[in-house]
Amino acid sequence: MEVTKELEQMCSVHPCHAHGMSPIPQEGTFDEVLQITQVSGFSHSVGTCAMKQGACKLTLNVKNGIIQEALVETIGCSGMTHSASMASEILPGKTILEAINTDLVCDAINVAMREMFLNLCYGRSQSAFTRGGLAVGSGIEDLGAGTRSQVGTAYGSLARGPRYLELTEGYIQKLALDEDSRIIGYQFVHIGKMMRLLASGVSAQEALEQATGHYGRFDEAAKLIDPREE
Repeated sequence: MEVTKELEQMCSVHPCHAHGMSPIPQEGTFDEVLQITQVSGFSHSVGTCAMKQGACKLTLNVKNGIIQEALVETIGCSGMTHSASMASEILPGKTILEAINTDLVCDAINVAMREMFLNLCYGRSQSAFTRGGLAVGSGIEDLGAGTRSQVGTAYGSLARGPRYLELTEGYIQKLALDEDSRIIGYQFVHIGKMMRLLASGVSAQEALEQATGHYGRFDEAAKLIDPREE
């Protein structure tokens, strides 16, 4: 190691006693993490690309520094969905240090991984105070029974007001309006449930009917509109 001449000429002063690093909460314990293989946790992070064209929500389950499962959810950019498919193959099996230094194809996914690294290294994880952490497989459980991302798509204009297009319950078919044309409910189709019914051999019409539900005061509507047409 090269040392400057100025430093060589300085006298030595002994530092105070080192108290070591601060422990971080991990899966129900407080640990002094010295190596990347000591990091464990289940956490989420969100990243965007430089153009802010889309965003990625990343969920990782890390055990002893190794990524055991990865859930990659993207929105807003068509190319990002294909990047997510590649990232889902790249991430499992890597340490979080390898993952942060790996090109995950899309800037938004790379940023999400960077934020994830910080979360876990500082002990800011969902499983920080859960003894033993969360079981591998917990990531996909975040998607719910339909195994679909929680997506909300709504549009509004000054000229024509709001339009709900897709919410947690599913694809919005009809908006229920009261006498003053205010939204009081909606009819939706649970896409995941409908696709499972179709795959099991149920006819398209029957699958659609079984997967259709409504929310709010839908039955009290003075008028029903298709949010994509009217």
